[in-house]
Amino acid sequence: MPCLNISTNVKLDGVDTSSILSEATSTVAKLIGKPEAYVMIVLKGSVPMSFGGTEQPAAYGELVSIGGLNPDVNKKLSAAIAAILETKLQVPPSRFFLKFYDTKGSNFGWNGSTF
Repeated sequence: MPCLNISTNVKLDGVDTSSILSEATSTVAKLIGKPEAYVMIVLKGSVPMSFGGTEQPAAYGELVSIGGLNPDVNKKLSAAIAAILETKLQVPPSRFFLKFYDTKGSNFGWNGSTF
C-alpha cells in the first residue's frame, strides 16, 4: 500500500540501488506500521533537477499510504529517508523535499481492484 517515489538528479550508475531500496522499504514499513510485502519504492536517477537555482545533488519524494501517516510519523519518515539519501547518494537533507499523501483505499488500485 505505501508507495515511496523518489526522483534525484544524481546518476545511479555504479550505485548500490538494492541497498537503498531495501533500507527504504524496511524504514517505511516500520514507521508506518505496514508489512514490507506491501511497500513499493521507486527510485529514478539522472532526472534533470534544479533546487535553489543550482544543479547540485538534490531529490524530491512523494509517499502515498492508506493510513499510517500523521505529523509525528511524517517527521520521522522525512528524517529517515533524508538520512538514507545523504548516506547513499550524498544528497544533503537540506536539498530534499518529501510530500505525504494519506489516501482512502478506494483511491489506490491493486491486484485488478482497489483496497
